[in-house]
Amino acid sequence: MSDEAAVPDRGANPSSARRLADFYETLTPASLATLDQYYAPDARFKDPFNEVAGVPAIRRIFEHMFATTESPRFVVTDRIEQGAQAMLGWAFHFRLRGRALTVRGVTHLRFDAEGRVTLHRDYWDAAEELYEKLPLLGGAMRVIKRRLSASG
Repeated sequence: MSDEAAVPDRGANPSSARRLADFYETLTPASLATLDQYYAPDARFKDPFNEVAGVPAIRRIFEHMFATTESPRFVVTDRIEQGAQAMLGWAFHFRLRGRALTVRGVTHLRFDAEGRVTLHRDYWDAAEELYEKLPLLGGAMRVIKRRLSASG
């Protein structure tokens, strides 16, 4: 963990946020079968492209990720915890049509009494982190960004 403000690990009983961060850093298609150990049955998940509830729907999002990207992996860069909620900073590394890409973002999490996720909300800028890096959309996105910039 690079964030000194993050809550330290608690020995043999890691926090819910640490357990989840470890899960994401080692995520594989096979490990998706254990998603219900980390998410409550009615957990809600939202990111710039999806808004779903329930473990089966959340699992489908990650199955889609594995089906549409090459070598996807998460690196958790920061962890801040407060009571039954946490924020995870992360970098998502993957290849798309042979091109290496990285998306950076943060996830807000809320946990139930059993330490399972009840709310998973990803925050990341799809325009800057993804669209600007794609061959066809990138040029148009950069032009729009320059035109809307106060300094541009």
